[in-house]
Amino acid sequence: MVRSTAVRRLSIANLAIAALSAGCMAQTPNTTLATKAEPAATPVARAPIGPYPGITTAFENMARTEGSSVVAISTPETGDTSDVTSSWPPPGLEDTPFLHYFRQLSPNVANAPGATAQHHASGFIVTPDGGILTAADGIAGASRITVTLASGRTYRATVTGIDPASGVALLKIPAKGLPVAKIGTSSETKAGQWVASIGSPFGLGNSIASGIVSNTSRLLPSQSYVPLIQTDLTENAGDAGSPLLNLKGEVIGIETPLPDDSNTYQGLAFAIPIDEVMKVEHQLELHGKAVHGQMGVAVQQVTAPIAHAFGLTHPHGALVTSVDSGSPAAKAGLHAGDVIVDVNETAIPDSTRLPVIVADMRPGTAIDLAYWRDHALRHATVTLSAMHVNDVLADAQSHASADTYGLTVRNLTRDERRQTNVQSGVWVEQSNGPAAFAGIEPGDIILKVDNAPVSSTFQFLERIRRDKHATTLLVQRQGERMFVTMNTS
Repeated sequence: MVRSTAVRRLSIANLAIAALSAGCMAQTPNTTLATKAEPAATPVARAPIGPYPGITTAFENMARTEGSSVVAISTPETGDTSDVTSSWPPPGLEDTPFLHYFRQLSPNVANAPGATAQHHASGFIVTPDGGILTAADGIAGASRITVTLASGRTYRATVTGIDPASGVALLKIPAKGLPVAKIGTSSETKAGQWVASIGSPFGLGNSIASGIVSNTSRLLPSQSYVPLIQTDLTENAGDAGSPLLNLKGEVIGIETPLPDDSNTYQGLAFAIPIDEVMKVEHQLELHGKAVHGQMGVAVQQVTAPIAHAFGLTHPHGALVTSVDSGSPAAKAGLHAGDVIVDVNETAIPDSTRLPVIVADMRPGTAIDLAYWRDHALRHATVTLSAMHVNDVLADAQSHASADTYGLTVRNLTRDERRQTNVQSGVWVEQSNGPAAFAGIEPGDIILKVDNAPVSSTFQFLERIRRDKHATTLLVQRQGERMFVTMNTS
């Protein structure tokens, strides 16, 4: 009985296998005999593709949402375009076949001889009623400032205030209900962090670029007293004033122009930290200007070998390399070689922090300074003076006369600084009396007074009036430099 049951089960299994095989063979397509098409298979519904993950989404969101608060700024550069170094076309692209296409995208570009060339910059809206932050270099001395919103609307802007020391400017346009940029904090910025910038390179309108933070505290004294954020973004003409954004779309800095010196900065960009920017913005909004304290010292980083040689337990503080004559630091008895380690009981971790701490205080403030000298900690009380900065940015055509010496000078224009390859100095317009006798001629550039650089007419007069009888000037003429001495006795 058991055996017959097993045989029956085996037979049933064999029949099932045979039927399955026959069924498969019957379903094999036969292109020769088939006379009726098989019905189309029902398409399988797929789940919708979700948004791009991570960083890609962040950049996409920034371009869409934060771009509305970014503006393009243009100022006229008077004179024939053949005599003006314009930001357009970009270097090396003068003969590109696509130049005509880009000209159509940027209608402000001067195309004909005699037309007014445009200097381009960027900025971002910080108040709904038209407050705009930008870089000072882009608008200082401009006779007319035009702001174009992301929507295409154009306004004539006025200058609320300019702070050449920090490189920040505040503009105002007559508009209401504007989209405002989200202000973040730069104190949390880290090297290696992803960032983006939205600006108007070459006046082409809103363009977004991405990169990473290379350094969070890069001090460039020729640019600003503020340690700058360094990134690997590409800096183009017109990008100055652009907001630097974190992945949350918050502004953490303002892009500043690259230093106009002999160094090569290809592949680098710098931004003023937004924490310092907003301090300056508050002063500009209230007073139309910003004031900063100074001690009158130049400092450098304390390295491990220097710390060991000076008897410090570890590298910290700011090493004084020079002290200006008659400055608050000189009056307090500071010398080159002192290491400033503390200001009002606030530790100075490195040399980049000292200029910011001092500049954030008002002139006339008395501070307690702790410094290291001769293997001992000492203290001094320093009363800060006002910081005198490159007034060229604030008034490019300011004139001044030093009647005692027979000199009339003015600040250098942006083009003159670029063409003569100098960063500071004053232009001699008239030379009579002692100045002419010393050999100074109209068209000369006075770079230094008694070996101290001058960057404005104000600074020039302040330095030259200290000398009652004689002064030594470093003069540049047609690219050549020479020292001359003037006497009035």
